[in-house]
Amino acid sequence: MNRHLFVITGASRGMGLAMARQLLDQGHTLLCISRRDNPALTDHAARTQASLTQWTQDLADSSTLGIRLSEWLTAQSNTGWSSATLINNAGVIPRIAPLSELGSADIAQAMRVGLEAPMHLTAVFLRATQTWAVPRKVLNISSGLGRRAMASQAAYCAAKAGMDHFTRCVALEEALKPNGAKVCSLAPGVIDTDMQVQLRQADAASFPDRGSFIGLQSGGQLTSPDDAAARVLNYLARSDFGAQPVGDVRD
Repeated sequence: MNRHLFVITGASRGMGLAMARQLLDQGHTLLCISRRDNPALTDHAARTQASLTQWTQDLADSSTLGIRLSEWLTAQSNTGWSSATLINNAGVIPRIAPLSELGSADIAQAMRVGLEAPMHLTAVFLRATQTWAVPRKVLNISSGLGRRAMASQAAYCAAKAGMDHFTRCVALEEALKPNGAKVCSLAPGVIDTDMQVQLRQADAASFPDRGSFIGLQSGGQLTSPDDAAARVLNYLARSDFGAQPVGDVRD
């Protein structure tokens, strides 16, 4: 019997929640890490008779989480998994304003959740599973804004650009190992989530691109979280996953 293990951050809402539901539907075992748990996800796991563990954790405190995750993964080493996958999905948009108007707390929160936590959790995951003789994958959920500059989004854009580039570095490192993990930083397209609502409701004077986000919604160009999750998971399941360390779900 194939038993696949998934660790997902930011799984309590949006695309992360949709991915978790779809993976539970397939009978996989999930560890979901979010700022708050989701009782509906627990109910979903019960209905599908799949294994779900939810941890409540602020990703801004990734050092504490890293210790806990390392211990948990080490305890799983003899479970007989067929594969192990880490999905760094959690992200946060700081206050939408020019960088000159952001406080240090705004910047720190965006970088800790959007870049520091994925790097730390990736390091922990790779180290804790390095002796597992099964396929291992790391999927980092990036954004087109990591590849295209936008005013009043400096912290978010920088975090996603950093995610793309650290993924390139890790891909080179893992390629040198006998059973190195496959890694990819993937842009999932434009999705109808709470982040889009934040961008549409931003002060137009502080956010010159506000109109383009309003246009995406009015033009029906936003993908639903369920559809986006399906596309991302299909990409993750591709035989060539990781061949390109930075990708786009529309590729």
